[in-house]
Amino acid sequence: MLYNLVAAHDTTHGGFFNLFHYLTFRAGCACMTALVISMVFGRPFIAQLKRIQREGQPIRTDGPERHILEKAGTPTMGGLLTLISLFASTLLWADLTNGFVWAVMAITLIFGAVGFADDYLKLSRRNTKGISGRTRLGVEFVTSLIGGYWLESLMPPELRNMVAFPFVKDLLLPLGFAFPIFAMITITGFGNAVNFTDGLDGLAIVPVIIAALVFALISYLVGNHVFADYLQLHPVPGTGELAIFCAALIGAGLGFLWFNAPPAEVFMGDTGSLSLGGALGSIAVATKHELVLCIVGGLFVAETLSVIIQVFWFKRTGRRVFLMAPLHHHFEKKGWQEPKIVVRFWIVSLILGLCGLATLKLR
Repeated sequence: MLYNLVAAHDTTHGGFFNLFHYLTFRAGCACMTALVISMVFGRPFIAQLKRIQREGQPIRTDGPERHILEKAGTPTMGGLLTLISLFASTLLWADLTNGFVWAVMAITLIFGAVGFADDYLKLSRRNTKGISGRTRLGVEFVTSLIGGYWLESLMPPELRNMVAFPFVKDLLLPLGFAFPIFAMITITGFGNAVNFTDGLDGLAIVPVIIAALVFALISYLVGNHVFADYLQLHPVPGTGELAIFCAALIGAGLGFLWFNAPPAEVFMGDTGSLSLGGALGSIAVATKHELVLCIVGGLFVAETLSVIIQVFWFKRTGRRVFLMAPLHHHFEKKGWQEPKIVVRFWIVSLILGLCGLATLKLR
């Protein structure tokens, strides 16, 4: 909004207001704005959640036993704080004439709405069953499919329907009419992957921040034709504005981590995990870095695969591969303390983020 106001009234492009024309300046401001909103309103927001929810998030009885004692009474839906900070900051600092910004925000908002409905039903029924899996996935698939078409329509003709490969500069795989389906799988997959990972205090939000940091840089580079040509990336004009969204996500995530760090004062709930995962998936589709997201978000992929493997093998043999799925619960059952699991998973996520950055140069 501020950028559009300055662009409409500043014809000289000089002085202080010239800074608004730099993505890096607006990205820094977006990050700080989201962080300040989260920090200022976080405490009263959590107090309000406690008053409304009283008994807090329902705890799974089939999960680790200590969760019933240690996490009982902790409010959920903290993802609302993250989304409010994220959207307010993005609307304030991004170019609101940019279609990529609106597409990613729309997907994030709808995924957040699905998560909110799921959290609300869990709280109202006082159990861990929210909306049915079929309904939830149905809405997510439809949203992601439409979002895939939308993002595809914004891309240059030579990149539409194409999938780019990391480490290879010229290889593009044409998917034709199947590209929106590929986008649907990517967005929905990562929405639910972050949801699977969100099981311990602070576990999911830091990998999300790391992924957002990587994709803030990718968005900036892919959106700039000069940098894209130098690094032999496939340029997607307009995606540079997504760096503003990513920066706002970093700030909002850091603000949420302040309250979600062990021991957590609030959980993000499905409201946060589904929306943030959907946001990462849609940014990856927009920047033609879907496969790089699988590297950067490798922790989310591993958590999801642990659930798939566990369910598949148990149905076939009646035995379990892991002591408990998702993967972080397996290590809990092995006797690892929660802070050790969380910090080590953060380290893995950081390493994977650096590997994802390496794909920008190793071609």
